[in-house]
Order: sequence, then C-alpha cells, then structure tokens
Amino acid sequence: MNSKFHLWIEDYLFFPNAFQKLISFFLVPLTFIYMLIILTKRAMAKQIHFGIPVISVGNIIVGGSGKTPVTIALASKYENSCVILRGYGRQSKGLYVVSQNGKILEDVTTSGDEAMLLAQALPNSTIIVSEDRVKAILKAKELGCKIVFLDDGFSKYHIAKFNILLRPKKEPENILCLPSGGYREPKGFYAQADIELKEDRDFKRIITFKKDNKIIEKLPEKIVLLTAISKPKRLLEFLPKNTIMESFPDHHNFTKEEIIEVTKKYKDYSFVTTAKDMVKLDRFNIENIYLMDLNIKFNNVDFSLLEEYLKDFKEN
Repeated sequence: MNSKFHLWIEDYLFFPNAFQKLISFFLVPLTFIYMLIILTKRAMAKQIHFGIPVISVGNIIVGGSGKTPVTIALASKYENSCVILRGYGRQSKGLYVVSQNGKILEDVTTSGDEAMLLAQALPNSTIIVSEDRVKAILKAKELGCKIVFLDDGFSKYHIAKFNILLRPKKEPENILCLPSGGYREPKGFYAQADIELKEDRDFKRIITFKKDNKIIEKLPEKIVLLTAISKPKRLLEFLPKNTIMESFPDHHNFTKEEIIEVTKKYKDYSFVTTAKDMVKLDRFNIENIYLMDLNIKFNNVDFSLLEEYLKDFKEN
C-alpha cells in the first residue's frame, strides 16, 4: 500500500471530502451488517474471570489515539504488572513473552513495534504478545504477574475487565462504523467505559526531541518526518511548518531498500521519527535522526473507580 493511498483511506474514514462521503453513503448497508455482528457478539459473550485485575486501555476508532503512552503511564505505577497485546506488524504468530521483569527476550521482528516499545519503556513489567488474550492472561498469572493491562482490549467482551476508553481530541466527522466511517464500534459504546479519557481534556501529550539520548531545544530547519503510525498528520502540529512527511502504513516493517531510497531523496535533510518507529529504524544507523519522544500528563483525572476495582482483588 503506497503512502498516498493509505493517507487517502485515513482521510476517508475520519475527515472525508464530498466524493469520499458519497462512497461512505453507498457502503451504509455493509455498515449495518457490521454493527449487527458487533452487537450480537457483545450480547452472546460469556465473561471469563481470572482472579487478577485486568485493565483494558482501548478506543473505538480505527488507529491510534494514545493507547501505548497511556498504557505506559499507568503500568509504570504498579509492581509485577504485565501488558498484553496482539503485536500487530510482527513477523511471528502465537504467544511470546517479549520481556519478563524488564529483561527483553525477543527481537522486534518477533514482538512487533508496539510491544518492543513497551518492553523498553517498562523495565519493571512483563510484556506478552498473543492473538489469544485468554492464553496470554493465564501465562501472565503463571509468571507471577499481579495486574494485567490489555492493549486495545475493549472489544474482548468475553474477558471480565475494567475498561478505560480513550477519546481523540478531534473526533471523526463521520460517526458511522466501518466500512462507512472510522468507528470500529458504535459511538454510543463510550457509555460502556468505566473511565473515559479525552485528549486535551483529561490528558495531554508532552513532546520532547532527543538526539543520541540527549534532549535538544530546536530541530534543524530542513526536516523530514519518517514514520509508520496511524494518522501521521497529527504529528505535524508538534513540528516546524516546513516539515516534509514520508509516511508508511501503520506497523510497516521498513526495508533496507526503502531507507536507502528515502535517505538519498533527502540527502541534505535531517529526519525525525517516533519511539514506535525508532525500535525498527535503529538497525539502519540513519545519520541525523531525531527522536520525537512522547509522554502523557494526566489533568487531575479521578482514578478512584480504578483504585476501588483493584482494592476488591486485594481484599479477596
């Protein structure tokens, strides 16, 4: 999938033009079928209880809305925590313990970019990738983990859990579900969250730029954003106005040929990328590359419901 096409798809799902709205209208019958499947799955699900707290950090739109940095911010507060995720973009299948208590056991091709980022950012946690979240939770218990965070686990209706839903600061203009719009679940499902966190209201993204692990105050004038994340245009608000963007589909595994082509095309430029991308770009030894480091700051969020949920397990 080339860069222009995947950006066109993201515009169609979130901020469609007149032609894209017309396409969306003709796909409405498929959207109703999709929603019927979602509602049926939810109604028929029988929840499994695991005897340890399970906290889902998810969203109901396609693509990212800060799940990984929010998960890092939350999981870092608890001892013996485990983060479980599917591991999109990895070149492996099945269950893998990516890191255990901070010791990294797999490489990024096995783990996927998000799991490796989590493993590096959470030195006191265990990271597991698995398509089967139930097996992964049981594995976490086997390894002695006391609290589990599910990355993007809201749709796992069969798992008894505490649901934290993230809401983007700019919501999709099209409120319909796939394939007509950018919602994976009906927008009304925000009401099913135990805690709803909206960007800029409940949390902010704090950006710092680093070069060779040192914070820098100003980026070079000629800069290229090199990234493979969902909705990459959202990064441009943190970068100089003349920034050029070279984006790839979410979770894309960069090849040597692609990096050679990009660096030749912009031989007089410096590059900036995200932490999620850097775990895959490190091996290419790109000169003049800057890290766009992202952290989350909560704005007086009331986490009392979460603490009550955790307290119930301590008492039992």
